[in-house]
Amino acid sequence: MLSMALWSRVPHRLLLIRSFVDARIKWVRDPYLDIAVEREKNLKEILSLKNQILSSPSKSLPLSSLSPLKSHFNLPTSTSKLFQNYPSIFSPFQPSPSLPLHVKLTPQAMTLHKEELAIHNSPPHRNDVVNRLAKLLMLTKAGRLPLHILDKFKFDLGLPTNYITFLLSDYPDYFQICEYKNPSDGKETLFLELISWRNELAISEMEKRASFSDSVKLKKGLPLRFSMKLPNGFDLEKKVKNWVDTWQDLPYISPYENSFHLGPNSDQAEKWTVAVLHELLWLLVSKKTEGKNVFCLGEYLGFENRFKKAVMHFPGIFYVSNKIRTQTVVLKEAYRKDFLMEKHPLMGMRFRYIHLMNKSEKFRKRDGIPVFRRKRKVMSNADKGEVIKEDDKSVEENKDLNLLSDSGSKDGFDDKPSKAQVMDI
Repeated sequence: MLSMALWSRVPHRLLLIRSFVDARIKWVRDPYLDIAVEREKNLKEILSLKNQILSSPSKSLPLSSLSPLKSHFNLPTSTSKLFQNYPSIFSPFQPSPSLPLHVKLTPQAMTLHKEELAIHNSPPHRNDVVNRLAKLLMLTKAGRLPLHILDKFKFDLGLPTNYITFLLSDYPDYFQICEYKNPSDGKETLFLELISWRNELAISEMEKRASFSDSVKLKKGLPLRFSMKLPNGFDLEKKVKNWVDTWQDLPYISPYENSFHLGPNSDQAEKWTVAVLHELLWLLVSKKTEGKNVFCLGEYLGFENRFKKAVMHFPGIFYVSNKIRTQTVVLKEAYRKDFLMEKHPLMGMRFRYIHLMNKSEKFRKRDGIPVFRRKRKVMSNADKGEVIKEDDKSVEENKDLNLLSDSGSKDGFDDKPSKAQVMDI
């Protein structure tokens, strides 16, 4: 069992009241981050189908056997339609006249898969993903997570599909699978549990930046300030700006400490909540994930609606995009315009899959007129996670990339850039 002796408590002398409660914060669309989200439209679903096909010994499957997977993989359309839309990824064929139509990967897609598999097998990546997974478990009070919640973050953490047998079995000193009974319904649930607390990993990204060395642990209680990137033309009211400045100067509490004893509506508790959410997003290879994943984890950890409030209250730290049929929470400081600043090899591979997917979609209809969809070149060093534009034209000329979403207004967010959404603190 994980020893929780290192959980520390924050002195009660800290500010435990909410000093400002009547602010109204606008939600303003960020077209660059919408592009960053929309760029990955259908990527997760395509990769899931790819892995399903390759799980067969013949590396192909009957088309009829894949049709029932529409709901399982949350596909936007039928599998047959998806295969037609992406002929650069999937190749239908008939093994013999007596057999039904099958589907396999194209040679180009198979080449990318082998390169992706090489990354998953590389010791640096394996050590990196294991450390990030351990840190995620350390963000919980008990050092464990139900597998059904962990699976929600599998893609964003960069875990392989069969991560339990492919990866975790090689790290018996880190993890173990346990079964616990849910006290509410009495059902047994499988958990991934961290065997022992790891001091060397209990340092947040914020603390790393503030220290001169990763081995130097900062003195607790320093007023570390979060990076805030407000949208162009966005200006906080003076009273809100003053409150944010005061809030930024509050002591920073590490997300690896347990501070649930703080009043949930206090400014200090909100800064700790932001610290936990900031660290969670930083652990993900793309620094973003679906909002439903964030809020599901927050509810399990005991934050209830505090994650959602943190996202809404601090548009300079977090952004919510309504693109690709869902809401996506993005860590703003991780992006420069629509470019991910941290170069991760696995993200480089995903950009190459996107490049191959886009070869299938040279034209897109808008108002009944075929319109050429602007492509993005993948650099020769794309395996490091870099993507560049064909030219440096303004985002207004790339609006075609923002016309695909049909998601409506949900949870107080509205995908209408012409009107700012107002949310209460």
